Amino acid sequence: MINSHPKEEEAMALTLYGGQRTRASMPRWYMEEKGIAYNLVELDLQAKQHREPEFLAINPFGKLPALVDDSLQGPDGKPLQLFESGAILMHLAAHHSNDIQSEAERALTTQWLLFANATLAIALFVPSNREREFPRLMAELNQQLHPDRPLVGQQWGAADCAMQAYLAYLPLFFPDLDLSPYPAIQSLIATVQKRPAYRKAMGYVDA
Repeated sequence: MINSHPKEEEAMALTLYGGQRTRASMPRWYMEEKGIAYNLVELDLQAKQHREPEFLAINPFGKLPALVDDSLQGPDGKPLQLFESGAILMHLAAHHSNDIQSEAERALTTQWLLFANATLAIALFVPSNREREFPRLMAELNQQLHPDRPLVGQQWGAADCAMQAYLAYLPLFFPDLDLSPYPAIQSLIATVQKRPAYRKAMGYVDA
């Protein structure tokens, strides 16, 4: 049985399916930052709730996160259903926020989301790639990223969410990794870790 945890009492257009230690924290963080109302459904991965028919009807691959948007109709006539964190972030930015102000900003947001979920993720989490690609990517990102300078447009948005979320994984998954050669990234991670919306999305309990 899948249990949901509404953010508010009224019915909501957006339902996010997530679970512990999944990329669902990215779209959840984004929606918290932007004040977008959503219903959170947390699946128990150990109990294999993500393999139950109810969820497989939403994402047949059984992966998290997934999003159901009742405000839009999919090609099957049902509410729009999306999987993949990058696609969900792009949809939220395009249809539920004011991040994207031009076609150029849409293209650049797409670029950074694809970079984060493919190039950066592989460089971080695939050991052979981490040895080969990590130093070069981090050196360049150290020059490009700044806590007070959005990647796209004039405000923190979906591109920042994806990039910062992956970088903030570093001290969580690789606590012995020396980040001192990348002071700008260290500063960025420290800033991200203090954001209330990020802490809520990651499940931190503040006193």
